[in-house]
Parts: sequence; C-alpha cells; structure tokens
Amino acid sequence: MEPGFSLRLDNRLLELDRLADAVEAFGEAHGLPAKLRFQVRLVLDELITNIINYGYGDDGDHVISVAMGQEGGRLRFVIEDDARAFDPLTAGAPDLVSEPEQRQVGGLGIHLVRTIMDRVAYERVNGANRLILEKDID
Repeated sequence: MEPGFSLRLDNRLLELDRLADAVEAFGEAHGLPAKLRFQVRLVLDELITNIINYGYGDDGDHVISVAMGQEGGRLRFVIEDDARAFDPLTAGAPDLVSEPEQRQVGGLGIHLVRTIMDRVAYERVNGANRLILEKDID
C-alpha cells in the first residue's frame, strides 16, 4: 500500500476538521477527484461523529485512530476505537419509504456508508472496534 496518513484523534467533534484536512491533502496529493474526496470525508465524518456521540459511556478522553492509504485502484481506511463494541454492519436497513416524520430516527448514516463504500468489514480486536473500509477508484 502506498503511504497515506495515520491520525490519532481525540474523541471531540472539533477533530473532524483535522480529519477533513488530512483527507483533502491526501486526495490532492494522489490526484483523487473532488467528488471522491467529498464522499470519503462524508463517510469518515459520519462514522467518527457516531463514535464520539454514541460510543462512550463516559466523558473521559479517548483516542480514535484513522489510517488511510491507496493500493493501486483502491482506497483503504481503518478506524479503530476503544468505544463500546458495535458492529455497524448488523444495523438494519433504514425506512426510506415512509414519510420523513413517520420514520424512526437513526440508521441513515450507516446506510450512507454502505452505499458509498465498496467493501466494509468489522472486527473486535483486543477490546477495540476496527472498521475497515475500501473504495475502488478505477
């Protein structure tokens, strides 16, 4: 895999700006189209926001690791955190048919991730969540 970036983010929403800057810099350096950079930022923003808002049962400091690299025509991301165990792939599909005011809240972010990314895998390793995402760019 070609060099990418690896960030250690605090579990604070302000860190999303730093992540977005890293994705943009990586994308520009590797000649990724603006639409693809936007999609990647959107997916990572959704996932990290969910980890920060829902993953921890305390107000303590936690670290979320995000790594991104490119291998040929594929982008690969790995997100690791010490939040409560949660496999987003087990979440049911959201209701996209009912009127918005009749729908249950939640699930759209995971649906978005599944729609944009080509492959998503989850594992729980040594008390940490690890989410592996891949996006084909060819």
